[in-house]
Amino acid sequence: MGNVREGIASSQTKKAAQKRGSDRLSATLRFDGPVEAVSQVSPQRARALTVRGIEVVRDLLDRFPRRYLDMSQVVTIAQATIGLSCTLVARIYETKVKKPRRNLNILEITLLDSTGTLIVTCFNQPWLADKLHKDDLVSVSGTIEFNYGFKRMTNPILTHLEEAGEAHGIIQAFHGSINKLSPSIVKRMIAHALEEVRGLYDPLPLSLRERYRLCSRYQAYRAIHFPESIEEVDMARRRLLYEELFFLELQLITEQREHAERFPGFEQGANETLVNELAQVLPFELTSEQACARDEIWADMAAPKAMDRLLLGDVGTGKTIVAFCALVCAARHGHQAVMVGPTEILVKQYARSLGPLLDRLGVSWCLLTSTTPTDEKERSLQALAEGQVSICFGTHAVFEPSVQFADCSFVCFDEQQRFGVEQREALLAKAPGADVLSMSATPIPRSLALALYGTTAISYLRKPPQIKSSRTTTVLPFTEEGVAYDAVRAALSRGEQAYVVCPLIGIPTKDLLASDEEEGEDEQIEYALVEFGLESDAFNTEIAGSGQASRFTAAEQHAEILQSRVFPSARVALLHGRLAAEEKSAIMEAFRAGEIDVLVSTTIIEVGIDVPNATVMIIEDADRFGLAQLHQLRGRVGRGEKPGQVYLVTRSKAPAALERLRAMEVTEDGFELSEIDLVQRKEGDVFGARQHGQAALRLVNVVRDRAVIEAAYQDAYDIIYNDTLSEAERAILERERSMVTCRLSKERN
Repeated sequence: MGNVREGIASSQTKKAAQKRGSDRLSATLRFDGPVEAVSQVSPQRARALTVRGIEVVRDLLDRFPRRYLDMSQVVTIAQATIGLSCTLVARIYETKVKKPRRNLNILEITLLDSTGTLIVTCFNQPWLADKLHKDDLVSVSGTIEFNYGFKRMTNPILTHLEEAGEAHGIIQAFHGSINKLSPSIVKRMIAHALEEVRGLYDPLPLSLRERYRLCSRYQAYRAIHFPESIEEVDMARRRLLYEELFFLELQLITEQREHAERFPGFEQGANETLVNELAQVLPFELTSEQACARDEIWADMAAPKAMDRLLLGDVGTGKTIVAFCALVCAARHGHQAVMVGPTEILVKQYARSLGPLLDRLGVSWCLLTSTTPTDEKERSLQALAEGQVSICFGTHAVFEPSVQFADCSFVCFDEQQRFGVEQREALLAKAPGADVLSMSATPIPRSLALALYGTTAISYLRKPPQIKSSRTTTVLPFTEEGVAYDAVRAALSRGEQAYVVCPLIGIPTKDLLASDEEEGEDEQIEYALVEFGLESDAFNTEIAGSGQASRFTAAEQHAEILQSRVFPSARVALLHGRLAAEEKSAIMEAFRAGEIDVLVSTTIIEVGIDVPNATVMIIEDADRFGLAQLHQLRGRVGRGEKPGQVYLVTRSKAPAALERLRAMEVTEDGFELSEIDLVQRKEGDVFGARQHGQAALRLVNVVRDRAVIEAAYQDAYDIIYNDTLSEAERAILERERSMVTCRLSKERN
């Protein structure tokens, strides 16, 4: 009888285990099933979600709360200390909207709790007035001020608590609305979705979860949406962050491995003969940093897989000569190499400086730009296609389909941030398996992110070969631009020269006339015009058709004003990309020769311009430029023995814009500026063509989470190359990797 009972119990246990397995499989399938299967998602709501890219349950659960409110940390109005930041919860007594002048809206909200009154002031947020009503419960977070007899907050973080939905415990999670679906509806849909996927399989191998003490996937989703404590939020974020990084690294390393198998490297290492040859022709001895970077590049080129390396170095640190060593290495192995620059000025500078060195080595080379004479271009194209030329210096012209290589084994992108992902891929398609070297003082966020993810190696040049003169950078509001003009006048009196950089070439006359007809010009701009005795809309031009009050300084109009009103005795010239190539070259040669005092230009001078006598630069509307551009631009001054002065002029009062510009004041390190850019602009799409912008990743900050990135990279690498997983774990892992890849691809497209 006992054996029978044991048999029945064993059978029941087995059936229960099978049912649990079946339930877990069903939950996992529902996780990637259609979102309309969730009970709270009606067909109408499903359509609204689909418009926002939410098609499956996973997408909905990946819409994490925007922020959390720890109710245990909330204070009353009476407890709020003047001068300190705090969070309060109170009810609205009344709202008032004031409009003292054009382009200025002031919303004043009076809040009451059982202990007192708080006045909240919100600037230029008139839409809030329609969402807030008397007796609504809100939370506000900000710094307490005291004016006119009341405690006050200015532009706090304000959240409508009733709209946010019911709190879970003492932690209130604030979800955003989705395509007119209110936060409370979103929260209810997520709650029901969590019930649908309870018990789903965890794709992370158990060994990794135990090593890092990570909770299960379901626990993480439950805790991040409906936490019982702030500690639960941290636990959930830690798990989901690692998971996101792990599967990203898994995909990146897999793609690398597949690419290496399809296109093996050229294995073109250096030898002592090459070292001696270069030593004889180089005009100077490499610094220790340059030699180290050269050796790292040569070691990669000798490896059986293709190189992908980023050479980081500020302006003047000698990146070009390091790249030259790699170009010659490829040529000595009987292959071809190409070095691409973003401007004709820069590429011609390669030809002037590196061409004679190649001639001495007996290495053939050619120059390809958009202005290369037709007969010369045809000869170069034929020579490249037949392998008769070893090295090509070129602009974007090398991306043209007519440019083909017989055997290109090395590609160098100088000023890498100036080329799009698709452009680089188009060139690499002509050189399968080629070693790739990208050079920059300030790499694009995507490239820096790939380097931090471990898929791109980095070499650094931190010190210039020669001691450079000092350079200062100063941020100026538009109303104080006279300070910069005084610096230019002082420089001109010493026989030096200056740049003035503008974001636009020019504004059509009809738009200038339209701007003249506007009433009530911005007070700051009016003040500046009176202060400098100017009346031109070159300083105050609205972008045609924008419908916004964003104003830019246009180079054509600005040059006229500077010549006639600001520097009447100086020789002022204008340079921009629409000029004919011959005219641009003539202007630059005149500036180099000292025949021009002030060069008004667009960003065409960003790279390849070397005029040591130019010591002052004014960048108009500096907030309209990226940090990479600003850093490259200021590298045009302070290049000789004389100190340089850079003035970043801005009309913006936005805290984020001013914070970016202030970073230029405190650091000259291009890599540090790139990390700031990476934090602010995001890394874009590491699989696709976006170089910056909102990342497809949900939780990762590639600067803050660097340690987790390194751990995830090593774990993914070990799994791919050592394969220690069980068959079941491998199947679950591969399924998840394919789902993640599909999701990233969908978001990219």
